[in-house]
Amino acid sequence: MVESKPFIIAITGASGSLYGIRMIQELIKHNRTVYTLITDSAKQVIPFETGKSWEQWYSEFNQNNEYVQDIPLNNIYHKIASGSYSTEAMIISPCSMGTLGRIASGISSNLLERAADVTLKEKRSLILMARETPLNRIHIQNMLTINEAGGIIFPPTPAFYAKPQTIEELVQATVCRVLQLAGLEINNPYSWQPDEREW
Repeated sequence: MVESKPFIIAITGASGSLYGIRMIQELIKHNRTVYTLITDSAKQVIPFETGKSWEQWYSEFNQNNEYVQDIPLNNIYHKIASGSYSTEAMIISPCSMGTLGRIASGISSNLLERAADVTLKEKRSLILMARETPLNRIHIQNMLTINEAGGIIFPPTPAFYAKPQTIEELVQATVCRVLQLAGLEINNPYSWQPDEREW
């Protein structure tokens, strides 16, 4: 049996931390190892948006398993800083424009940025859930640079065709779509299901 490769989930200080939290929860359900990279700004935003601190969430994640490993951003010697260590995908959820800009510039001042650089150079799946609006020319140029380097820009834009009733459903639909894109075999009940009528 081939051992599943781990996922890297990063959460920055952009609004939308619930996307990253739900993504980790979904990966745990699928028994996947997750390396988390949480910025200082994210640790301020997470309790403001979710009502729980990152430390509380992390404790819940590992209550009945040890799938989630939280890695300090200053640990540049961690194995995910090396291309010789294989991972499934890296998802930054959400991704601030500051983080996106530094990745686009090839800056590796911490483990998050280094891991993103490694993911690109090894041609693995890097998905940035870019969270900003409206976008200025610098944002768009940075996104184009990452796209041309092989990264995927995935703004967490909700889809309404599944007729979501709650914020949780909106978030879950996006999370499922991103994880599918990252290579996880997952049942997405919110995917487009066209009817059979003739148009």
